[in-house]
Amino acid sequence: MTDRPENLRTNDHIELKSARGRWVLAATVLGSGLAMLDSTVVNVALPFLGAELDANMAGLQWTINAYTLTLAGLILLGGSLGDRYGRRTVFLIGTVWFAVASALCGLSPNIEFLIAARALQGIGGALLTPGSLAIIQASFVRHDRPRAVGAWSGLGGVASAIGPLLGGWMVQTAGWRWAFLINLPFAVLIVFVTVRHVPESKDPQATGRFDVLGAVLAALALAGITYGLIQKGVSIPLVAGLALGTAFVITEIRRSPDALVPVGLFRNHVFSAVNVVTLIMYAAMGVVFFLLVVQLQVVSGFSPIVAGLAMLPTTILMMLLSARAGELAKRVGPRWPMTIGILVAGAGFLWMSTIGFHSSYPFQVLPAVTVFGLGLSGAVAPLTATVLATAEERYAGTASGINNAVARTGSLLAVAAVPPLVGLVGDAFKNPPVFDAGFRMAMLISAGMMVVAALITFVTIRTNVLDTGDDD
Repeated sequence: MTDRPENLRTNDHIELKSARGRWVLAATVLGSGLAMLDSTVVNVALPFLGAELDANMAGLQWTINAYTLTLAGLILLGGSLGDRYGRRTVFLIGTVWFAVASALCGLSPNIEFLIAARALQGIGGALLTPGSLAIIQASFVRHDRPRAVGAWSGLGGVASAIGPLLGGWMVQTAGWRWAFLINLPFAVLIVFVTVRHVPESKDPQATGRFDVLGAVLAALALAGITYGLIQKGVSIPLVAGLALGTAFVITEIRRSPDALVPVGLFRNHVFSAVNVVTLIMYAAMGVVFFLLVVQLQVVSGFSPIVAGLAMLPTTILMMLLSARAGELAKRVGPRWPMTIGILVAGAGFLWMSTIGFHSSYPFQVLPAVTVFGLGLSGAVAPLTATVLATAEERYAGTASGINNAVARTGSLLAVAAVPPLVGLVGDAFKNPPVFDAGFRMAMLISAGMMVVAALITFVTIRTNVLDTGDDD
């Protein structure tokens, strides 16, 4: 008879090759995949929901950023809640919350209601997302963790690439609202697998009060900065956001060790460097994921289904290569796999800048997304494994939350700042020549950000932090 998860002790580490290990990996992949699937499906639906709900370019940005804002602002609190009250418990709560908010998104009567529902959805994501990686780090034996993270990255990446295809099919056949309603059956499956197979784990040393003030300051700071960037020329919210961000940093330093962001984690220079790389890398990726599928529909004239198919090579490459990239990084260190992977992904962005009017899938879109997929497959698993390896195990949820918050913050700020910078404002998504010009410049900016991220990786990561030696 199979032991029930609640009867497992926190230190009962599982081997990846075991039946229970595969179920735990499946639950974490499904959970993180739910959030990834939603974000990519929504991107395909943007032109359609924008037209039906009479939204402008700022409305489309807020449809993406309302979710990212609450996710980035509260994901640190989500990680801490998991460490304190149980990672499986918070993971389950986040899944149910996400499903309810998704239903509200699908029933939205106007763009304002949709933006509010997306903000609620981000809260669910903040509870759900850090738990998936923290469960892996706390559940598996030490020598299996890099491979488990690689498999998680690869299989989870499948959702981000399948999302546009699934979204395109649903938008074209059933309407944009199903881009949100599709989350409900996936959430039911995640709850079933998690309750039945995933062991509970928590940090027994977690004490003190929660840093609610830190969470509020972080969320308000991001809101102010984002609003100021999207509403070009609005300086007061931007200045207020920067001031609140400064107050957040001061508060975290003073509240240590009960801070939302334990300052001690950043004493490890590799942990700090990898989070800087994450910020820049995901800023570039956020711009690309926001604009590419819209470009393919508005400018290149692809149908939603064909536009969704554009990312299929990334799906295949992430499935085939991410786990191997995790193993390679364990042997040779993360420096070279990350550096080369980020540069290759940047080359893919450069190639995407050639996509425009009358572009063909086999000669322009396919090569660009293939190069991007190769780079992403090589970089993501080593990056994620490095973040977790440079933090103490008891901070697994917090470290995961910090890295996720950094990634989402990078995407949030870039999606807010880059479109207005390249002229994508007002009704630009309804004006193909204007959108095309802005898209090309945005891809060049994104490629430049990847070069900067690769340089920082090469200069700062000089040791093999994934060389764990014998199993504990």
